[in-house]
This record gives sequence, structure tokens and C-alpha cells, in this order.
Amino acid sequence: LLLASGFQPLGMPLVIPHEDTMNQDIQNEQVAYYRARANEYDEWFKRDGRYDRGPEANARWADETGQVSDALAAFGPTGDVLELAAGTGWWTERLARTATSLTAIDASPETLAINRAKMGDAALRYEVADLFAWQPDRQYDVVFFSFWLSHVPPECFDAFWQTVRACLKPDGRVFFLDSRYEETSTAADHTLEGEEATSTLRRLNDGREFRVVKVFYRAMELARRLAALGWDVDVQTTPHYFLYGMGMVTR
Repeated sequence: LLLASGFQPLGMPLVIPHEDTMNQDIQNEQVAYYRARANEYDEWFKRDGRYDRGPEANARWADETGQVSDALAAFGPTGDVLELAAGTGWWTERLARTATSLTAIDASPETLAINRAKMGDAALRYEVADLFAWQPDRQYDVVFFSFWLSHVPPECFDAFWQTVRACLKPDGRVFFLDSRYEETSTAADHTLEGEEATSTLRRLNDGREFRVVKVFYRAMELARRLAALGWDVDVQTTPHYFLYGMGMVTR
């Protein structure tokens, strides 16, 4: 079942505020980009086409992907699991192996259609929703999101983590995965705009360009910021490409 719905709030309102028209515009452009990119998204993770950076870099990518997959397996995403920004299902497949129930949410119906096709008859709940306005209708044992935190505007960081907190049961846990600043992590015709930049220009195979939010975090700095919000999160990195964290609310 693919749903497009707005939920009643669980507790206090959790809508993330749009600061101004410019922020709204880039967030809309970001959604449009991922909808348009749906059919080519997996090329990035598979290192195909414009994302093929040669045997050595591709081997590093595969090795570090394996490291993160092993970390997720050791974390053990069990019970009722929520995946935010689920995309085409690369990680949905892994979550489904251990979850009792799995809910997958994304703003792009096109990526969720690919996700659903991959998962076949798996018992998943799908929802199309803008995560900057979405509110949970229940709580979960685990919240997972991959390559999403970097697309949350800096001014929405605290409110986003408030939303994650509201999604979790009292003893619930979070696991997230994202990109480190590394030129070879993206397409050969993309140029990163500096480690301190908060947006970047992305290009599709057909040449169309979109500006999206892209924030690169450092592990220790991110852990400190989360601690200040009442989270105990162990943030780790692989040698080149990935940053990942796991933890729970402590206060």
C-alpha cells in the first residue's frame, strides 16, 4: 500500500519551519531532483556510469560499504523499524531482514515505486511525505536514515532531531549513515563546493541541473551537537567515504 497522507501529531507539533522563501525554494528543488533522479539513483551506489571512479576507488567504495553494512548488522535493527528518506531500497532490503515491521517514508513516489518493486511481497508500509512537514502517528523501536541528514538545512537540524525523538519508543534507537567530504564520492562531472558549503549543484545524466542542500559533518563535532540535544550517539567514519552513527536519547 502506497500512502500519501498527513498524520495527526503525536504530542507537540513537530513541523520543521521553513525559514524563508530561498530555503523553501531549495527544498522544493531538492525534492524535484530526487524525483527526477529515481531511475538513475542506484548508479551512484553501484559506481556505474558517471560514478565509476576507476578500479582502485571503486574497490575502496565497495570495501567501505561493506564496513557500514556490517556495522548495521551488528547494531541489529529489530522490532518496529522506521526508515526515513528510504529512497530506492538499498538499505530497506537490509532492514527488512531483521525488522518485525518496517515503514518506509520518502518525498518521492518514483523512488518508493522502485523500492516497492525490489522488495516484492515483503510486508512493508510505504508513505509519500515531505519530511520537513511530516509528523509520526506512532513510535518505533528503531529509526534509520541514510544520506538524509546532509540534506537537512542547518537551521532545521534541531527540529529534525526533535522529530526523530518523537518517533522513538522510550528505549528506542537510531542508526544513520551519510557522506564524508570526498571528491570521488560523487559523479566525475560534479564538483564539491567546499567542506563548509551547505548546498551543491547536482547534474542528471540528461544534463539537467538542480541545487540541493548538502552539509558535510565531522564525526566528533556531530556527536557533540547531538549530545547537547540529549542524545548519546557513537559517530564513526570509514577511511574515505562514509560517516555513520548509532545511539539513543539519554535525556
